[in-house]
Amino acid sequence: MPIRTVTLDVVVPVYNEERDLERCVRRLHRHLAEAIPYPSRITVADNASTDGTLAVATRLAAEFPNVHVVHLDEKGRGRALRTVWSTSDAVVVAYMDVDLSTDLNALLPLVAPLVSGHSDLAIGSRLSRSSRVVRGPKREIISRCYNLILRGALRARFSDAQCGFKAMRTDVARKLLPLVEDTGWFFDTELLVLAERVGLRIHEVPVDWVDDPDSTVDIVATAVADLKGVVRVGRALSTGALPVADLRAALGREPLVDGVPHGMVGQLLRFGLIGVVSTVAYTVLYLMLHAVLGAQAANFVALLITAVLNTAANRAFTFGVRGSDGAVRHQMQGLAVFGVGLLLTSGSLFLLHRFVPDASKHVELVVLVVANLVATVTRFVALRWVFRHRTAQNQGAFQ
Repeated sequence: MPIRTVTLDVVVPVYNEERDLERCVRRLHRHLAEAIPYPSRITVADNASTDGTLAVATRLAAEFPNVHVVHLDEKGRGRALRTVWSTSDAVVVAYMDVDLSTDLNALLPLVAPLVSGHSDLAIGSRLSRSSRVVRGPKREIISRCYNLILRGALRARFSDAQCGFKAMRTDVARKLLPLVEDTGWFFDTELLVLAERVGLRIHEVPVDWVDDPDSTVDIVATAVADLKGVVRVGRALSTGALPVADLRAALGREPLVDGVPHGMVGQLLRFGLIGVVSTVAYTVLYLMLHAVLGAQAANFVALLITAVLNTAANRAFTFGVRGSDGAVRHQMQGLAVFGVGLLLTSGSLFLLHRFVPDASKHVELVVLVVANLVATVTRFVALRWVFRHRTAQNQGAFQ
């Protein structure tokens, strides 16, 4: 176990920033000394600068004992952060952009939950309602659209993937970073998506942020690279290429209630929603078919149709099993579950007609709905068993 020399290591990744670097380091150094109650260090990560950036960084390191310099021969913000974070001896590692667009007063709220162990990662958010942001409409629209894409394509729940103001616990970083492929601007997003799927706690801090009009970031190229990254990560998650289940077992936070497996709450909610839709469909079909087929036959046909659709919907959305592999087998197992439901509902109808021969079809429907509720509990337990193998891989996918 390495000896901790600092609690917080703030990385400033730079590429050809000789003009802004000194102002950034001096301001950050002053803030760490005056406002941060933890032993801290500033690490300037120079990734292949071709101007005088490295010379400026070296001079500042000679002036301030808590300023270090790391030089990389290849470009890439993600590469720079991975290099420093994976070897840091600090409890918490963070990073911020050299332009210091984010108000430094947000730094302590960012890192304090990580130092205390309350959270695993922390991000500054410019999209929170209480954030105060000054930037042009172009960047605002692009940022919001990008985060909508993440929510739709990768089911991300964090609000701002691109804000250059993030931190994480170093022990968590060492486990996640080897699995993050991107070395550029998509690095943040990939790391956050993986952390969320694993079940780590991500703390969000509303920030005050002022756009840097002199930013050299190529927005179009970055957007294209980000979209390619979204596709790549989505494919890796859907195919099981990322060991989400293993990481969840090693890093994920335990459920609040003993004995409740990870992901079951989300599964119950999705199962319940699909169940409501199935019940409505069953009710409509039963009432339509009752006059033609009679109570028992109408119940059989309505239950069979909704059972097939229910199994398909739960397979895809509740348990995250996609593709055709095993689909027929899953439907056959679902039909076995259907048999249990049929036994419960048909048995209920039989008993009703025996003791109340003149019961109306609406009374029959009430009895059938109650019987279906009992069958639903059985169906959930049975479907968890049917999809048990893929559930272990996908239980973090919808959290």
